[in-house]
Amino acid sequence: MAGDAGLWDRSSRRTTAGLLTLVTLIAFEAMAVGTAMPTAVTELDGLAWYAWPFSAFLVTSVVGMVLGGQAGDRRGAWPALPWGVATFALGLLVAGAAQHMAVLVAGRAVQGLGAGVMVTLLYVIAGHAYAPALRPRLFGAISAAWVLPALVGPVVSGLVTAHASWRGVFLGLLPLVVVGLLLVVPVSRLGPPGAGGAAVRRGAVGSALLAGLGIGLLQYAGQRLDGPALLLAVAGAGALAAGLRRLLPAGTVRARRGLPAVVASRGLLAGAFFGVDALLPLTLTAVHGHGPTAAGLPLTAGAIGWAAASQLQGRRPDVPRTRVLRAGFVLLSVGLAGTALAAVSALGGWPAYLTWAVAGLGMGLGMPSVGVLLLDQSPESERGANAAALQIADVTASALCVGLAGILLAAAGAGALSLPAAVLGSVAALTVLAVAGTGVAGRAAAPARRRAAADATTLATS
Repeated sequence: MAGDAGLWDRSSRRTTAGLLTLVTLIAFEAMAVGTAMPTAVTELDGLAWYAWPFSAFLVTSVVGMVLGGQAGDRRGAWPALPWGVATFALGLLVAGAAQHMAVLVAGRAVQGLGAGVMVTLLYVIAGHAYAPALRPRLFGAISAAWVLPALVGPVVSGLVTAHASWRGVFLGLLPLVVVGLLLVVPVSRLGPPGAGGAAVRRGAVGSALLAGLGIGLLQYAGQRLDGPALLLAVAGAGALAAGLRRLLPAGTVRARRGLPAVVASRGLLAGAFFGVDALLPLTLTAVHGHGPTAAGLPLTAGAIGWAAASQLQGRRPDVPRTRVLRAGFVLLSVGLAGTALAAVSALGGWPAYLTWAVAGLGMGLGMPSVGVLLLDQSPESERGANAAALQIADVTASALCVGLAGILLAAAGAGALSLPAAVLGSVAALTVLAVAGTGVAGRAAAPARRRAAADATTLATS
């Protein structure tokens, strides 16, 4: 391990720089593609395909997470990480060179596969290369690396698309992908102690495909309010439940004490936050008539709050992570509840600029804490599988909560209810999830017997 050295000390700086570079690239691509997609769709005459590049990325990323987790537990991060990075880079190349919408969708699917492998293996490397005392700071830095693209990604993507080509949003990242890989490869080659002893979970890849298919069907059903939509939703829910049953730790839905509660906490954080995050700009635009820049500023405030709180929690590794996680849920609950004021036409939407910053503070405390708790409770040979479960809970909950908001918005568009009512209903439902998280956070500590075993393992490998 890196001992007690800082993240940027000589022994750790290359690994830290490589991890943060890869995280930033994945996050930038995810944030920027939404800005470039309308132009790409117009040029490729693929309006009917508009949702497919996003869905394809989502489905294959779930498969990539499972593959990355299995590889990390069996052999360590090497050689799966270079393959994951190469797959992500290939997807960028295919998408950037696409001359038909079907090729662009294929490129996005390849990107998702590589990104899923990469994001899971980053946890394997983090658990191997950094001492427990450094992990709060590390995950704080990783959170900031996710947030920074939210601040600059859409702007940079818009400038590249407007003054060069939408293809530059994909192709321009290729050199940076290579740099990130070269920085992180030395530590990924070492492999964690005991690598190679983990058993392969049979049927996990099939379960991942089933879960991804379920998410896709639910999203598609949420875009249409007709008879077939109900059948699609039922089929999607069944496929998702069957897939997740094999991919998440037993007891996750009930938030059983220990690791299941950690994974459940990640889902609650992501679902509650991103469900409203996707809704907020539309609310400010449609209800209050704000322009694109003004409607996007609350998201910037949330990103700044997220980054600030991430750094703050990293400076206090002595505070129990369950306490920090609960504080994150409390702030998120307050921020979400306050954001309901954005639906009140008489207030002009301005309270959202403050309330969403509060919600961001909650995420900045909560998300790094979940990562630390996961590694603390994961044996060496199970870190990959547990990291994959964490990411899958994030993706699934985000998709479902955004889908819920989409259903209510679609109902408003059909005249079944007003837009402010749809917004209030969405915010209320997602606030309930965040409030539930304050209780789940207390269950995220390791059971006493497992905690003692983990401490013994840490002493033996330090």
